[in-house]
Amino acid sequence: MAGRPPIRRRTARGRLVLFLFGLLSVWLGLGYRLFEVQVVRADEYREMGLNQRLTREVLAPDRGTIFDRDGNPLAMTIDSQTLYAMSDEVEDPTFVAQQVAAVTGRDWRALRERLIQGDGFVYLARQVEPEAAAKVLELDLAGVYSLEEPKRVYPQGAVAAHVVGLVDVDGKGLEGLEYQYDEILSGTPGEVVFERDRRGIPIPQGLRHVIPPVPGDDLVTSVNLTIQYAAYQACEEVREETDARACWVVALHAETGEVLAMAGAPGFDPERRIAEDGSTHLTNFVVRGMYEPGSTQKLITLAAALDTGTVGVDTVIPQVSDRIEINPGACRSPDDDIFGCFGDFSPHETVDMTVGEIFTRSSNVGTIKIAQRLPAGALVDYMERFGLGHPTGIDYSGEAPGLLDRPRDPHCNTCVPSAAIGYAVAVTPLQMAAAYAAIANDGVWTSPSLVSSRIGIDGKVSSFQPQTRRVVEPETAWVMRQLLAMVVSEGTGQLASIPGYRVGGKTGTANKLGDDGKYTDETVASFVGMAPIDDPKVVVAVVVDQPAYEYRTGGRAAAPVFADVMEAALHALGVVPDAVSS
Repeated sequence: MAGRPPIRRRTARGRLVLFLFGLLSVWLGLGYRLFEVQVVRADEYREMGLNQRLTREVLAPDRGTIFDRDGNPLAMTIDSQTLYAMSDEVEDPTFVAQQVAAVTGRDWRALRERLIQGDGFVYLARQVEPEAAAKVLELDLAGVYSLEEPKRVYPQGAVAAHVVGLVDVDGKGLEGLEYQYDEILSGTPGEVVFERDRRGIPIPQGLRHVIPPVPGDDLVTSVNLTIQYAAYQACEEVREETDARACWVVALHAETGEVLAMAGAPGFDPERRIAEDGSTHLTNFVVRGMYEPGSTQKLITLAAALDTGTVGVDTVIPQVSDRIEINPGACRSPDDDIFGCFGDFSPHETVDMTVGEIFTRSSNVGTIKIAQRLPAGALVDYMERFGLGHPTGIDYSGEAPGLLDRPRDPHCNTCVPSAAIGYAVAVTPLQMAAAYAAIANDGVWTSPSLVSSRIGIDGKVSSFQPQTRRVVEPETAWVMRQLLAMVVSEGTGQLASIPGYRVGGKTGTANKLGDDGKYTDETVASFVGMAPIDDPKVVVAVVVDQPAYEYRTGGRAAAPVFADVMEAALHALGVVPDAVSS
């Protein structure tokens, strides 16, 4: 018992020692930690803190402007404001959504849903007018902010929409030249890096680093805005007058192949990305749409016959009736157009006709008789020379090649006669315009183009050169122009005439195939022509899809459209009337 007190004293001292040792260890640990933070890893932690304060934002470049040939803007970029919210800062999503919607015209229910489901940054209204954004910010709604964002606008609206196309809300090209030249127009994004506090406010003396964006290049097109407007307006009017499904027009410079106008109706609003009829079907039929050309194809058939020396203009084709059989007994079949019985639209007695008369009167039977005299394979060869069955190479995406498969089939004895009069072959309006432009250009085919030059930020201009090839002799082209003039002066295309100018062209009326594979009474009415006929400057092709029955022919529906557009084109280009020049 006498030894216990010393033991208790040693235990108390041990606890004190342990306490002091523990306290020393803590201080040593803290000291080491401070040394590690402030000395060993100071740079690392300093960088981590800086990164938490740094904000990186992409600086969108100005998208290049698209001009017409005279410097009028067809597509350009302006400054706009985008409203956004930090959803975790919004106190009342319903109230905020209703207030923003009242100013911007957005659906408040959709905005509320975004705010409720959002996790941080939420778009409320993109690319709004600065005045509208200012009104929203004046409401002082917690968590609602704005930022500057470029917006693509189209000063000519629907008039030039099928040329320039459109972009998405982020400025990415979706259609037309906006898509074709997206990389050139887009430029290179920049970046800004800056410090901000925990409330998101930039620190005045903080780090700031800017890499400026590089603007996109500008494009100068070959489009003449005056002609473009005339083409669009004429299409709108003929649709209303004839109750047609659609109308398409393309005008080419006869020598260079430059597109002076390319328009269609119904049009669309490139900013709202919606068609006039409320649909989102915005494709360009001039470049991508295919149809059977009907009698406008006869230009190639007759040019082939003249160029090969098979016939002359005054060659008499005997016994031209209003019906011809390719297969024995074909005319007794209920499916004449499939089994090989071809006829003219207007019944007539069997007569002898010259080649010139056949073309002027647009005789199907006479044209087939001429085609039957051609060497084997010659008609298809000339169709390919004139650009049918192949893309023209225009600088526009998604170009259709057309179809020549059936005339190439050696086992189809009705396909070449069909092709001679514009059936069993599919073309685009642009292909037919380019084919006629070859006749206008003394037999030289030229690839169509839309963009004539590119202007970089350094002011350097790059030009684009077309591709050319000879398809017929100049003498053949001259004879064909005279025949085209006769079609307008005394044949099926008299409604295409223009006071003061000698005009040439050809009508086309092609029945459309139904779902059952048989031809219907619905038609594609077309007209392709040129002026002035002695020295053509412009070629215009018109396609009217499914006009009302009383307007079903190319001479009735399409020829007047041609006259309106061609007259506007001749005046816009300052072409002197024939009566004055002579």
